[in-house]
Amino acid sequence: MVRSCWKITGEGGDDDVNGRVDGLLWYKDLGNHLYGEFSMAVMQANSSLEDCSQLESGPLSFDNLGPQGTFIGVYDGHGGTSASQYVSDNLFHNFKSIAAEHQGISEKVIRRAFQETDEGFLSLVKKQWLSEPQIASTGSCCLAGIICNGMLYVANAGDSRVVLGRLERATRETLAFQLSEEHNVNIETERDEVRSKHPYDSQIVAMKHNVWRVKGLIQVSRSIGDAYLKNAEFNKEPLPQKFRLPETFFKPILSWEPSIITHKLHSNDQFLIFASDGLWEQLSNQEAVNIVSNNPRNGIARRLVKAALREAAKKREMRVSDLQKIEQGVRRHFHDDITVIVVFLNPKLIDNNSLWGSPLSIRGGGPANS
Repeated sequence: MVRSCWKITGEGGDDDVNGRVDGLLWYKDLGNHLYGEFSMAVMQANSSLEDCSQLESGPLSFDNLGPQGTFIGVYDGHGGTSASQYVSDNLFHNFKSIAAEHQGISEKVIRRAFQETDEGFLSLVKKQWLSEPQIASTGSCCLAGIICNGMLYVANAGDSRVVLGRLERATRETLAFQLSEEHNVNIETERDEVRSKHPYDSQIVAMKHNVWRVKGLIQVSRSIGDAYLKNAEFNKEPLPQKFRLPETFFKPILSWEPSIITHKLHSNDQFLIFASDGLWEQLSNQEAVNIVSNNPRNGIARRLVKAALREAAKKREMRVSDLQKIEQGVRRHFHDDITVIVVFLNPKLIDNNSLWGSPLSIRGGGPANS
């Protein structure tokens, strides 16, 4: 049986409206959103695709009285598909509901959408705890971007990343600017922050298999889900032994709360690259921006994925063609699931507050064993 994380409604753009599948690769080469064009691609590596993603363009609140805009989400799951699929199904829905309630978009609206999504998933864990205890150890990094009224909002919990490509007019170069904070304890400043929040736990971060991890279990310090590290009632039987801590805890070890930045878009802001860490493990910010700025838009997300595959193969001293013959599951030893959404920005449209284009809803994903 095949399951898929993607569906598309509305006007899809230039290539097949449902995207296309080529082996373990799903892609949507070019489409239109309110402020320009976009390109999406997803490469599976895990036995089940744990990345989900979406792009929504149109009304940003359920009352349809609020602003029009574009919402981008990249949800990099771990421990299974349950959390990333839940985020894909609920985060934007929660955001639109809260935006209608507050009659607009703000950091508070975005933060509440993350909180309600996390609380909703933990409620699901509680309902399924006895029948599916493993769901308590599934989680998802969560990266969301909202473009509206000339502003970009970026919210991130985990280690996905968004990078801006900006044209420097003096040199005619397109430079990379990272717009998201990452919450991975392999970053020293993040280790320090986690330690400061848990001063009485000398083992709050620990080195395991040459990698820093929270409680020796997980690299990210913020996520949606991961109930077993947020509520001690889920860190006991029947949770599998490998996830259980030897001592109880009295406050959440992981946080759902995103770091949020706001950025006023300028005419020289050319495009945004939203991607899971599967891309950034292989390419630097500037390498990715160079690829986008020096190649045609059509298929650019797929081109980024293939560049990442070349780097992964190079590290193993093998040919890309041989890497591509490796089946999902085993492929995870060579690279992670990779999700890329490139969002181009048309400066003539960015400041137009009266946009009423065709609504678009696209979920990025691909084939995965259920």
